[in-house]
Amino acid sequence: MEFEEMKKVWIAARQETVYAINEKALYSIIDSKSKKAFHIANLSELLLIIVNLFTAGFITVLSLWNSRDYTIMYVMAGWFFITAVYVLISRVQRIRQLNIFSRSLLEDLKQAVFTAGYQVQLSHIMRLNIFPVALLCILGILNKGVSWWFALATGLFFVIAYYFSGWEHNYYKNKKRELEILQIKLEEE
Repeated sequence: MEFEEMKKVWIAARQETVYAINEKALYSIIDSKSKKAFHIANLSELLLIIVNLFTAGFITVLSLWNSRDYTIMYVMAGWFFITAVYVLISRVQRIRQLNIFSRSLLEDLKQAVFTAGYQVQLSHIMRLNIFPVALLCILGILNKGVSWWFALATGLFFVIAYYFSGWEHNYYKNKKRELEILQIKLEEE
C-alpha cells in the first residue's frame, strides 16, 4: 500500500465515530439490577408469608383464649391465612416462570423486568389488602364495645398506612421503568 492510500484510510478511520459498548460493565449493571429485583421480591414474599401466618395464629390463639364470641376475629385470622397462602402460591408460580429465561444479557434483563413487574403487582395487591384488614379491625373494635373514637383512630391509622404504601409502590414502579428503559435501549442496539 502506498503512503497516500494509507493516509486516506487513516483519515477516514479517524473521522468515523467510534462507538463501542463495554459489555462487561453493561452486564455488571444488568446483573446488579437483576439481583436487586430478585432480592426485593424474595424478601417481600417471605416477610408477607411469615407476618400473615404469625398474625393469623396470634389472632386465633387470642380469640380462643377469651371466652367471648369473636366471630370477626376468626374471619380476620382466616383473611390473614388466605393472604399468606396467596403470596406463597404467587411465589411458587414466579419461581417456576423464571426458568423460561435463557442465560444471555438480554434474557437476564427480561428476567429482571419480569421480577420487577411481579413486585409492582404484589405491592399493589398488598396495598389494596389494607381495606379488608382495616374493615375487619374496625368491626372487631366496635364488636368488642370499645369507644367509637378508638375505631375512628384505627381507621385513620389505616388511611395513613395506605398513603405511605403508595410511596413504596411508586418506588417499585420507578425501578421497573428503569429496567424497561434499559431493555429498550439494549434491544435498539
